[in-house]
Amino acid sequence: MGGWSSRRHPPAASASGHVNRRDRVLSSGPHRIVFANEKGGTGKSTTAVHIAVALAYQGARVAAIDLDSRQRTMHRYLENRAETVARRNVALPSATFAVFRGETIEELDALSEELSADHDFLVFDTPGRDDAFARHVATRADTLVTPLNDSFVDFDLIGQVDAETFKVRRLSFYAELIWEARKKRAMSTIKDSRREMDWVVVRNRTQHTEARNMKRLDQALGELSKRVGFRIASGLSERVIYRELFPSGLTLLDKGQLGELGTSHLVARQELRALVSGLNLPMPARPAASEPAMESAA
Repeated sequence: MGGWSSRRHPPAASASGHVNRRDRVLSSGPHRIVFANEKGGTGKSTTAVHIAVALAYQGARVAAIDLDSRQRTMHRYLENRAETVARRNVALPSATFAVFRGETIEELDALSEELSADHDFLVFDTPGRDDAFARHVATRADTLVTPLNDSFVDFDLIGQVDAETFKVRRLSFYAELIWEARKKRAMSTIKDSRREMDWVVVRNRTQHTEARNMKRLDQALGELSKRVGFRIASGLSERVIYRELFPSGLTLLDKGQLGELGTSHLVARQELRALVSGLNLPMPARPAASEPAMESAA
């Protein structure tokens, strides 16, 4: 039995059924985006799905690999999306998706190579725990996205702070791992290391953070970003709608399928657009997908 299962989808189509044919992938193969955090509960999978769909809406061909074969949150989200497309008979931009169930790095690389053949972006969602496969793809990322809640519990993933001054005392093992990987990538000339890694720490779920704690986190993140070389971006706030969208596989960008949205949902959509823009991803030159029309009542 193979080490993965996958589901393929045709190129994104507009409401009229016209397929946006891609001319070619990005010049040196698909751009690898890895969503990684060894702590759970940071909104990692939700962020990964929304970014993947946002890229598909912009005309990119996107593939997604879920490395968490137990939870399979991203994979299940995209499965739900495919079922909604079939049930409502609508065209929604999506991704080719697979869940990795293999036991070796070689199997993972084989799956990555298979999905890389005709896609612009390869998105990895990783488990919220220490995992050898997650480390492997993280060190090979073109864009590494680490979502963090605004908490020193989450901050501990990348650095330890002094209990009195909240100054950074030392880097974590994870930060050291990424630092070494980036140095190797910068010095390497082999084909697979064609891009310099861009590490982006995304601050999710910030709305419940107390002001003094927010200031301390700002200072600690700013100090650590200079030492390790990551960028900081604002992410997605904690909102009920993200949990409500999961069963249908819809995202905040599927405007024609969501009905009437409240002000908080519109703000959430702007947060997502700002995050996509802040990642500074290279986009292929091809038409964006049209917004899907609402299915008419029978």
